[in-house]
Amino acid sequence: MGGILCCVQVDQSTVAIKEQFGKFDAVLEPGCHCLPWFLGKQVAGHLSLRLQQLDVKCETKTKDNVFVNIVASIQYRAQADKASDAFYKLSNTRSQIQAYVFDVIRASVPKLNLDDAFEQKNEIAKAVEDELEKAMSAYGYEIVQTLIVDIEPDEHVKRAMNEINAAARMRVAANEKAEAEKILQIKRAEGEAESKYLSGLGIARQRQAIVDGLRDSVLGFSVNVPGTTAKDVMDMVLVTQYFDTMKEIGASSKSSAVFIPHGPGAVRDVATQIRDGLLQASSSH
Repeated sequence: MGGILCCVQVDQSTVAIKEQFGKFDAVLEPGCHCLPWFLGKQVAGHLSLRLQQLDVKCETKTKDNVFVNIVASIQYRAQADKASDAFYKLSNTRSQIQAYVFDVIRASVPKLNLDDAFEQKNEIAKAVEDELEKAMSAYGYEIVQTLIVDIEPDEHVKRAMNEINAAARMRVAANEKAEAEKILQIKRAEGEAESKYLSGLGIARQRQAIVDGLRDSVLGFSVNVPGTTAKDVMDMVLVTQYFDTMKEIGASSKSSAVFIPHGPGAVRDVATQIRDGLLQASSSH
C-alpha cells in the first residue's frame, strides 16, 4: 500500500537513504515521507543510529613470548549528519572495525611483558580508541568507548602464574611463622632467666635468714645462760633440727620406712658427725 501511495515510514533512531534514479538524494529523518516512484525516487536502505557493540577477540604475543587472547569491546554508532558516508563508504562496518582493532593490539601488546599488559589495559584501550576514532570518523561513525574486557593467557601459563603466587605467599607465611616462633622462644628464655634469677635470690635470702637466725640464737643463749659456749648451743640446735626432721618424716603419708639409730648416744653421735662434716668442709675450703 505504501508503495502504491508513494509513502514510506522511517522508524525512530533510524534514518533512510533516499535515491533518485540510483543517485543519492537525501537522508530521511524518522517519520512518514512521500516518494513518487514514477519520478525515480526510492529508499536505498536504512541506517540505525543506535549504539552498537562489537566484541573482538584477538590472539597476540607479549614481549616475554607468552601467547594471550585479548577481548576488546567496541561501542560505536553512525553519525546522523554523516549518514550518507556511513551508508555508502563501508560495505561491512564490523569487519573494518575488527581489522583496526587487530592492527593496534598486535602493535601494542608485543611491546609489553605479560604482567605489564594486565597493568596497562587502559593504555591499550586508549590506543585502540584513538586509532579507531581517527579512521572511522571519515566513514561517518563515532567510537563512543573502547574497553579491554579480558586478557587470557594460555591455561598452562595461568597455572604457572598461580603456582608462583602461591609459592610466594607460602614463603611469606613461613617467614612470619618463623619470626613468631623466634619471638616466643626469646620471651620464654627471658621468662626462664627471670624465674631462675628470682628463685636464686629467694634461696640466697633464705640462707642468709637462717645464718642470721642461728647467730642471734647463739648470742642470745650465751647471754641468758652463763657458762655455755657456742659449741653447746650448736649441739642443741642440731639436736632440735634432728627431732624436727624425724617429726616431718613421721607426719608424711607418702614417706617410706627410714631406719635411723635412735637413743641418747645416737643423738650425740649425729651431732658429732654433722659438726665434723662442717669442720672438714671448712678446712678443705
